Amino acid sequence: MPEIDLISRDPNAINSHIQVAFEDVLAEPEGIHSFDCVWRFSYLCFEFWKNFCYKLATLCCGLCIAMNWGCVFAETAFYHVWYITPALKIMEINCGPWKKCCRICLSCLMDPCCESMGLLFHKFERHM
Repeated sequence: MPEIDLISRDPNAINSHIQVAFEDVLAEPEGIHSFDCVWRFSYLCFEFWKNFCYKLATLCCGLCIAMNWGCVFAETAFYHVWYITPALKIMEINCGPWKKCCRICLSCLMDPCCESMGLLFHKFERHM
């Protein structure tokens, strides 16, 4: 089993859109500021409750949700390996002759028209 990185927990930046840091959520514009102690304690309060609630939610639900997603992705992989990919392959094999037939018919019908139009437009001189 590969070693899990406990420091960088989003190495592929899957959740880079989630901005939950204090400075991403609360900001006082220039020209209007609360007391420094209010701002400082607001930061501490925000960080404590954000971390506490997140850790509590992950403690209560994280393992069950991870188990559910593991099952969902296993089911998806199973369907692709054992059903979808073979079904696409059989369709590719069975549709091959029809594809060739359609290509021949279109070539017979369209090639003369396209060649004629090409010859016709080739006769026009470019005046600019």
